[in-house]
Amino acid sequence: MSLGQIAEAVGLPRSTVQRIVGALQTERLVIAGPNGGRFRLGPELSTLASAAHHSIVESCRLFLTELSQATGETADLSVLRGPAMIFLDQVPGTHRLRTVSAVGDAFPLTTTANGRACLALLPEQQACDLARAEWKRTGMEGDMDALLECLRDVRETGLAYDLDEHTPGISAIGIAFPDWSGDLHSISIPIPSSRFPESREQVERALRRSMKHLEGLIEEGQPDQE
Repeated sequence: MSLGQIAEAVGLPRSTVQRIVGALQTERLVIAGPNGGRFRLGPELSTLASAAHHSIVESCRLFLTELSQATGETADLSVLRGPAMIFLDQVPGTHRLRTVSAVGDAFPLTTTANGRACLALLPEQQACDLARAEWKRTGMEGDMDALLECLRDVRETGLAYDLDEHTPGISAIGIAFPDWSGDLHSISIPIPSSRFPESREQVERALRRSMKHLEGLIEEGQPDQE
């Protein structure tokens, strides 16, 4: 994004945004693109996310491992941070054809299973604001009525879906939950779309089991604070 686009998206003067972006550049939280006119997430963001979420990553690692073993698919953990889902951890599946992401990768909110799962836990107005900002930032023509209907389904079933929408050939199912500090996280399972119909019910059952266990973990409180 350019400075002008950022200023427009957040509703601040360009000069203010320039100072903020400059400070973030100093900390390597954002970096300038090759042409110098656009900015993207910097390498220190993954380090910051890792430090801030060390406990939740450790706590969820067992769930990711169990999900991967139960389904044979890759299991992902991500966190809602500002306008995106930030990837925190992954346990690869056992299938030869599988998906792989890197810690620190950013994913959109409106076209991914993990993003939709987290949007469904937010107040509707906040979810709408994030969606509109994403569509404006990416130039995507979004359908708010369709998104709100999708989020209602997620709230009702507890499961969010991405059916070839974010990456062609890849579908996904996700759940979301707040951690002990209130941050929203998602566990999702991406599946090659060619395998999705046969895997769907098994993955849904496994994610629902994990959700029950996660709710119990969160209710018990953060282990190292007891």
